[in-house]
Amino acid sequence: MSLRVRRVGEMAFRARQVLFVSLAVLLPIVLLLLGIYLGGHPSKLPSFLRNTFVANHETQVVNEAIEHVAHDYYRPVSKGALANSSISGMISSLHDPYSEYLSPKEFKSFDQPASFAGIGVSVNPKTSGLEVVRVFDSSPAQRAGLTAGDLIVAVNSRSLHGVPADTSTALIKGPPGTDVRLTIKPQHGATHTIAVTRALISEPVVASTMRTVHGVKLGWVYLATFSEGSAAEVHAAVEKLLQQGARGIVLDLRADGGGLVSEARLIASIFIPSGTIVTTRGRSQPTVVLTAAGGAIPSSIPMVVLVDRDTASASEIVTAALQDHKRATVVGTHTYGKGVFQELEPLSAGGAIKITVGEYFTPNGRNLGGGGVKEGAGIDPEVTVPKRVDSEHGLEVALNTLLAKVK
Repeated sequence: MSLRVRRVGEMAFRARQVLFVSLAVLLPIVLLLLGIYLGGHPSKLPSFLRNTFVANHETQVVNEAIEHVAHDYYRPVSKGALANSSISGMISSLHDPYSEYLSPKEFKSFDQPASFAGIGVSVNPKTSGLEVVRVFDSSPAQRAGLTAGDLIVAVNSRSLHGVPADTSTALIKGPPGTDVRLTIKPQHGATHTIAVTRALISEPVVASTMRTVHGVKLGWVYLATFSEGSAAEVHAAVEKLLQQGARGIVLDLRADGGGLVSEARLIASIFIPSGTIVTTRGRSQPTVVLTAAGGAIPSSIPMVVLVDRDTASASEIVTAALQDHKRATVVGTHTYGKGVFQELEPLSAGGAIKITVGEYFTPNGRNLGGGGVKEGAGIDPEVTVPKRVDSEHGLEVALNTLLAKVK
């Protein structure tokens, strides 16, 4: 073989080597780009390949619909907004009032304590003004001497008689550091006017105070929501009241819409020494029996639970456990009737879905809901307060009921 032929063969071999190396480098890049394109445009795939490579055809149909609307609709619509609407529609199709989709913005602010610029009171609207139902601890209202049962009849000399509640409360709120003049009509004593300096208020999860009824000290503990750590706060409040000489405890769960089942178990355990607190059952999880955690206060200390129409969910778990164990007398109106519980499941895009995952049952086997997501009968109190349960009157009935139990 001549030298020239040999050199030509070597050149052809080297060319093939370069070609193979180039293909080895370019092929993965081409496949990656092709995969990305086809992943976003599944309709471009042949049907046999689409069925082979698309694991969930139903999910892919949703993606196709979003793509078509985003591309072809007569005005611009972001894919993100369409995706949010798709998830929201899916959750709405469950017809479950307790399941919901939280957008990334909503999820970010979810479960944050409410805050506002005001004086730190909860009020109940009356024809003649606003009745103070609760005074927040360490608030401007508390420092100014306001107490539950006081009636705010004027704000900055403007009478509140016949004024809508929203307007009345708006008059009290204002920039932090500014003063508001309130005309107060107390339960006992003469009407007078006080100046209160507004501040940024965060509604406390737990509030407590000592009430003296006919010379007997009785403790009052209010819980706004069953958030993480609320059991520890309730326990601390109860222990402090007992150390100060309280002969009994009123646990006020009015307008408490619930929260974490784990906190409900711990709060019930403050008063129930042993036994079942609640049983949960769900389709994707085994039946779980939650029992008392231990460390309860003495059972000889009498208790009353004060409830209303908006006492729901975890609040009902605690109330029913205390009722079934005959540990407390329930005072108020029948409760909301929510026999299901939800879990919050974050999504990769920043939002979350809160969906019903199971039902709960009281120690005696009651489910307080309407067979699932429907509103049920709730808990019937032993002592009914037919009117004004959400006012100071409701608390007075609870305190008098507790007083009758004190030995």
